[in-house]
Amino acid sequence: MHTSPERLDGTLADELDDRPRPASASVDQERIRRAMREILAAIGEDPDREGLADTPARVARMYAELFSGLHEDPRPHLRKFFTEKYDEIVLVKNISFNSMCEHHMLPFLGEAHIAYVPDGRVIGLSKLARLVDVVARRPQVQERMTETIADLLLEELQAKGVAVVIEATHTCMTIRGVRKPGSVCVTSAMRGIFRSHLSSRSEVMTLIYGDRR
Repeated sequence: MHTSPERLDGTLADELDDRPRPASASVDQERIRRAMREILAAIGEDPDREGLADTPARVARMYAELFSGLHEDPRPHLRKFFTEKYDEIVLVKNISFNSMCEHHMLPFLGEAHIAYVPDGRVIGLSKLARLVDVVARRPQVQERMTETIADLLLEELQAKGVAVVIEATHTCMTIRGVRKPGSVCVTSAMRGIFRSHLSSRSEVMTLIYGDRR
Protein backbone atom coordinates (compact mmCIF):
# COMPACT_ATOMS: atom_id res chain seq x y z
CA MET A 1 0.00 0.00 0.00
CA HIS A 2 1.35 3.41 -0.95
CA THR A 3 1.79 5.89 1.88
CA SER A 4 2.25 9.55 1.05
CA PRO A 5 5.09 11.44 2.77
CA GLU A 6 2.54 13.65 4.52
CA ARG A 7 1.06 10.63 6.33
CA LEU A 8 4.31 9.11 7.59
CA ASP A 9 4.27 8.78 11.36
CA GLY A 10 7.47 9.17 13.37
CA THR A 11 8.20 5.43 13.56
CA LEU A 12 7.85 4.80 9.84
CA ALA A 13 9.85 7.92 9.04
CA ASP A 14 12.66 6.65 11.26
CA GLU A 15 12.63 3.29 9.48
CA LEU A 16 12.82 4.94 6.08
CA ASP A 17 15.60 7.23 7.28
CA ASP A 18 17.63 4.16 8.34
CA ARG A 19 17.52 2.50 4.93
CA PRO A 20 20.93 2.09 3.21
CA ARG A 21 21.82 5.07 1.05
CA PRO A 22 23.33 4.81 -2.44
CA ALA A 23 26.99 5.66 -2.99
CA SER A 24 27.57 9.35 -3.44
CA ALA A 25 27.27 10.72 -6.96
CA SER A 26 29.96 13.27 -6.01
CA VAL A 27 32.72 10.66 -6.46
CA ASP A 28 34.33 10.79 -9.91
CA GLN A 29 34.13 7.08 -10.73
CA GLU A 30 35.45 7.47 -14.27
CA ARG A 31 38.61 9.14 -12.97
CA ILE A 32 39.11 6.32 -10.45
CA ARG A 33 38.60 3.75 -13.20
CA ARG A 34 41.32 5.33 -15.35
CA ALA A 35 43.69 5.57 -12.38
CA MET A 36 43.11 1.93 -11.48
CA ARG A 37 44.01 0.83 -14.99
CA GLU A 38 47.29 2.77 -14.63
CA ILE A 39 48.01 1.12 -11.28
CA LEU A 40 47.45 -2.35 -12.74
CA ALA A 41 49.78 -1.56 -15.61
CA ALA A 42 52.35 -0.05 -13.21
CA ILE A 43 52.61 -3.26 -11.16
CA GLY A 44 53.19 -5.27 -14.33
CA GLU A 45 49.67 -6.58 -14.92
CA ASP A 46 47.57 -6.53 -18.07
CA PRO A 47 44.45 -4.45 -17.26
CA ASP A 48 42.72 -5.93 -20.33
CA ARG A 49 43.03 -9.60 -19.41
CA GLU A 50 39.80 -11.39 -18.60
CA GLY A 51 40.15 -11.46 -14.83
CA LEU A 52 41.00 -7.75 -14.60
CA ALA A 53 38.93 -6.22 -17.40
CA ASP A 54 36.14 -5.14 -15.06
CA THR A 55 38.29 -4.53 -12.00
CA PRO A 56 38.78 -0.76 -12.49
CA ALA A 57 35.01 -0.22 -12.65
CA ARG A 58 34.49 -2.42 -9.59
CA VAL A 59 37.10 -0.49 -7.64
CA ALA A 60 35.50 2.80 -8.67
CA ARG A 61 32.12 1.66 -7.36
CA MET A 62 33.72 0.39 -4.18
CA TYR A 63 35.49 3.69 -3.53
CA ALA A 64 32.25 5.59 -4.11
CA GLU A 65 30.72 3.50 -1.33
CA LEU A 66 33.70 3.50 1.05
CA PHE A 67 34.18 7.26 0.84
CA SER A 68 30.55 8.36 0.70
CA GLY A 69 30.94 9.96 4.15
CA LEU A 70 33.02 12.72 2.58
CA HIS A 71 29.85 14.01 0.95
CA GLU A 72 27.33 13.39 3.73
CA ASP A 73 26.75 15.58 6.76
CA PRO A 74 26.23 13.36 9.84
CA ARG A 75 24.57 16.14 11.87
CA PRO A 76 20.99 15.60 10.59
CA HIS A 77 21.02 12.12 12.13
CA LEU A 78 21.44 13.73 15.55
CA ARG A 79 18.84 16.46 15.19
CA LYS A 80 15.75 14.34 15.72
CA PHE A 81 15.76 14.02 19.48
CA PHE A 82 13.18 13.44 22.20
CA THR A 83 12.71 15.41 25.40
CA GLU A 84 13.29 13.18 28.42
CA LYS A 85 14.31 13.85 32.02
CA TYR A 86 16.68 10.88 32.00
CA ASP A 87 20.10 11.98 33.26
CA GLU A 88 22.12 8.77 33.59
CA ILE A 89 24.50 7.13 31.13
CA VAL A 90 23.18 5.97 27.76
CA LEU A 91 25.62 3.52 26.19
CA VAL A 92 25.65 1.64 22.89
CA LYS A 93 28.50 -0.87 22.67
CA ASN A 94 30.04 -2.89 19.88
CA ILE A 95 29.00 -0.74 16.92
CA SER A 96 30.89 -2.41 14.09
CA PHE A 97 32.53 -0.26 11.42
CA ASN A 98 35.18 -0.23 8.74
CA SER A 99 37.14 2.78 7.60
CA MET A 100 40.19 3.59 5.49
CA CYS A 101 43.55 4.67 6.85
CA GLU A 102 44.69 7.74 4.92
CA HIS A 103 48.38 6.84 5.23
CA HIS A 104 48.36 3.66 3.13
CA MET A 105 44.76 3.56 1.88
CA LEU A 106 44.20 0.24 3.62
CA PRO A 107 41.18 -0.54 5.79
CA PHE A 108 40.97 -0.54 9.55
CA LEU A 109 37.96 -2.13 11.17
CA GLY A 110 36.59 -2.74 14.61
CA GLU A 111 33.98 -1.56 17.08
CA ALA A 112 32.93 1.76 18.55
CA HIS A 113 31.43 2.26 22.01
CA ILE A 114 29.47 5.49 22.48
CA ALA A 115 28.05 6.85 25.72
CA TYR A 116 26.46 10.13 26.71
CA VAL A 117 24.68 11.66 29.68
CA PRO A 118 21.61 13.56 28.40
CA ASP A 119 20.67 17.05 29.46
CA GLY A 120 17.01 16.81 28.43
CA ARG A 121 17.66 15.38 24.95
CA VAL A 122 17.87 11.72 23.93
CA ILE A 123 18.07 10.27 20.42
CA GLY A 124 17.16 6.94 18.87
CA LEU A 125 19.90 4.37 19.39
CA SER A 126 20.14 3.65 15.67
CA LYS A 127 21.23 7.24 15.11
CA LEU A 128 24.45 6.56 17.02
CA ALA A 129 25.19 3.67 14.66
CA ARG A 130 24.35 5.88 11.69
CA LEU A 131 26.74 8.55 13.00
CA VAL A 132 29.55 6.00 13.18
CA ASP A 133 28.80 4.81 9.64
CA VAL A 134 28.93 8.27 8.11
CA VAL A 135 32.09 9.36 9.91
CA ALA A 136 33.81 6.04 9.16
CA ARG A 137 33.34 6.35 5.40
CA ARG A 138 36.24 8.76 4.91
CA PRO A 139 40.01 8.46 4.54
CA GLN A 140 41.32 9.26 8.03
CA VAL A 141 43.16 8.18 11.14
CA GLN A 142 41.46 6.48 14.07
CA GLU A 143 42.32 9.31 16.46
CA ARG A 144 40.48 11.87 14.32
CA MET A 145 37.49 9.59 13.87
CA THR A 146 37.17 9.19 17.64
CA GLU A 147 37.33 12.93 18.30
CA THR A 148 34.95 13.77 15.45
CA ILE A 149 32.23 11.48 16.78
CA ALA A 150 32.58 12.85 20.32
CA ASP A 151 32.51 16.49 19.22
CA LEU A 152 29.47 16.01 16.98
CA LEU A 153 27.50 14.37 19.79
CA LEU A 154 28.43 17.05 22.29
CA GLU A 155 27.56 19.84 19.87
CA GLU A 156 24.24 18.50 18.63
CA LEU A 157 22.84 16.95 21.82
CA GLN A 158 24.29 19.50 24.23
CA ALA A 159 24.90 16.54 26.52
CA LYS A 160 26.38 16.73 30.00
CA GLY A 161 29.05 14.30 28.91
CA VAL A 162 30.14 12.21 25.94
CA ALA A 163 32.50 9.23 25.87
CA VAL A 164 33.70 7.50 22.72
CA VAL A 165 36.01 4.48 22.72
CA ILE A 166 37.10 2.82 19.48
CA GLU A 167 38.94 -0.49 19.12
CA ALA A 168 40.25 -1.37 15.68
CA THR A 169 42.60 -3.62 13.77
CA HIS A 170 44.65 -1.83 11.11
CA THR A 171 45.55 -3.84 8.05
CA CYS A 172 48.38 -1.40 7.32
CA MET A 173 49.99 -2.97 10.42
CA THR A 174 48.83 -6.58 10.03
CA ILE A 175 49.42 -7.35 6.33
CA ARG A 176 52.41 -5.11 5.58
CA GLY A 177 55.26 -3.40 7.39
CA VAL A 178 55.71 -4.95 10.85
CA ARG A 179 52.99 -7.57 10.09
CA LYS A 180 51.60 -8.03 13.58
CA PRO A 181 48.22 -9.79 13.29
CA GLY A 182 46.10 -9.59 16.42
CA SER A 183 47.25 -6.10 17.37
CA VAL A 184 44.46 -3.71 18.30
CA CYS A 185 44.51 0.08 18.52
CA VAL A 186 42.30 1.65 21.22
CA THR A 187 41.46 5.35 21.22
CA SER A 188 39.15 7.37 23.44
CA ALA A 189 37.63 10.83 23.57
CA MET A 190 36.05 12.13 26.77
CA ARG A 191 33.94 15.27 26.94
CA GLY A 192 32.04 17.04 29.71
CA ILE A 193 31.64 15.13 32.96
CA PHE A 194 33.49 12.11 31.58
CA ARG A 195 36.56 14.33 31.30
CA SER A 196 36.15 16.33 34.51
CA HIS A 197 34.86 13.62 36.88
CA LEU A 198 37.01 10.55 37.42
CA SER A 199 34.07 8.62 38.91
CA SER A 200 31.96 9.15 35.78
CA ARG A 201 34.84 8.10 33.55
CA SER A 202 35.40 4.97 35.65
CA GLU A 203 31.69 4.13 35.53
CA VAL A 204 31.46 4.31 31.76
CA MET A 205 34.67 2.31 31.26
CA THR A 206 33.29 -0.38 33.57
CA LEU A 207 30.05 -0.47 31.58
CA ILE A 208 32.05 -0.87 28.37
CA TYR A 209 34.62 -3.42 29.47
CA GLY A 210 33.23 -5.04 32.60
CA ASP A 211 35.62 -7.73 33.78
CA ARG A 212 37.85 -7.44 30.71
CA ARG A 213 39.97 -4.70 32.27
